[in-house]
Amino acid sequence: MSRPRLHGHVLVDFDGTIATLDTTDALLERFALPEWQAIEDEWKAGKIGSRECMVRQIDLIRATPAEMDAFVDEVAIDPGVPAFFAFARSRGLDISVVSDGLDRTVSAVLARYGIAAATRANHLEHLGQDRWRLAFPHARSDCRALSGNCKCATPDTAPASLRIVVGDGRSDFCVAEQADFVLAKSKLVEHARAKGLTHAVFTTFTEATRLLGAWLDGTDVYRPMPAAETERVETHQHEP
Repeated sequence: MSRPRLHGHVLVDFDGTIATLDTTDALLERFALPEWQAIEDEWKAGKIGSRECMVRQIDLIRATPAEMDAFVDEVAIDPGVPAFFAFARSRGLDISVVSDGLDRTVSAVLARYGIAAATRANHLEHLGQDRWRLAFPHARSDCRALSGNCKCATPDTAPASLRIVVGDGRSDFCVAEQADFVLAKSKLVEHARAKGLTHAVFTTFTEATRLLGAWLDGTDVYRPMPAAETERVETHQHEP
């Protein structure tokens, strides 16, 4: 049985989710001084939060605006993203892109692919020549993950609306715990399983569109994939 038509808000991560790679890591690999990797290791070890990690790493980048824009022009997205956004809106859902990455990258990539959506990301500011600084317009002092963009603080578009999260990594953990339904890949899968979250596992946005539709319609998300889709999708769902 289909769920009643309810207003809802889909929050979609960018790096490793919409984009096919972590664009911030790729940017650092190309333009940052070598010390950025040691800072990354501190973050992975839990010694610092992502906010401190990114401030220190961005300070190590040496790239002109032209070089930065040329890099962003190379960033590809999952080809199923535009159809996913269109499907979500066709079902009455609002959709936002929430990223702990860089607004300059997120906005430029979405615009290049003709994807219109509200975005929340960390602000990359050019200081002149080849130097940059990072600011956090969406940070919160009480953010459990010490993220630059506290995704848990993303305002819902209407009271008592459904919240659906699509993501892949640590910056999505907290907000996923507040969601009615999670579409997960990579590290977010293990977190969703450990926390017993209502979720489905996807590898492409074509799969994500099908799984979202199945959940909205209250149908069995375990049903077999079409013959043309060769990858197996694991899913796990609790009663909403």
